[in-house]
Amino acid sequence: MLHRLSDKNTILNQFVAEIRDVNVQSDRMRFRKNLERIGQVIAYEISSYLTFESNQVETPLGISNCELPSDRIVLATILRAGLPLHNGLLSYFDKADNAFVSAYRQHHKDGTFEIKMQYMTCPSIEDAILVISDPMLATGASMQQTISAVLDHGKPKQIHIAIGIASSNGINYIERHYPDAHLWVAAEDEELTAKSYIVPGLGDAGDLAYGSKLQD
Repeated sequence: MLHRLSDKNTILNQFVAEIRDVNVQSDRMRFRKNLERIGQVIAYEISSYLTFESNQVETPLGISNCELPSDRIVLATILRAGLPLHNGLLSYFDKADNAFVSAYRQHHKDGTFEIKMQYMTCPSIEDAILVISDPMLATGASMQQTISAVLDHGKPKQIHIAIGIASSNGINYIERHYPDAHLWVAAEDEELTAKSYIVPGLGDAGDLAYGSKLQD
């Protein structure tokens, strides 16, 4: 199920505009902060799909009945670019367990690439709410491989995929592979170049958040 948050005008539009803006991107701290804010907005939206139970909370003047989320949540992200978005989700789901996956594009001289996975640490996701985040969804290949690897650790109750900017091709790819998952997208771009870069996109989210790297 696709949830395209840009379909309605909210403060999220400002955060998305600033991560795209070349005049703002030079401020790495603000770039990371805006990705965190996008993660927080998505976390709030996801929370409406959680299970809630009645709890009594003692105040200085009495007892308050509160409906509180009861699901176990596992937050997973793709290193390194996914960390700021992940931190935004974690600031709302602060009791969540966490998983981290290292996946990257290994480029070839002919312009093609394949997805390489080098590292993963993951708790059991059996009957948990699984939330996987990445700031960009281009072809969807790295996300699909990441989800597949994480699912080796159990069968989740729900799957939520949190994305900053997604291509239409990437959205279609993920919907074909995981039709029951909730796909949360802050903004959708229609164009994907021959080298699988999103246009207009925002550039390399990992480099903008943490600095350029030597290897492609």
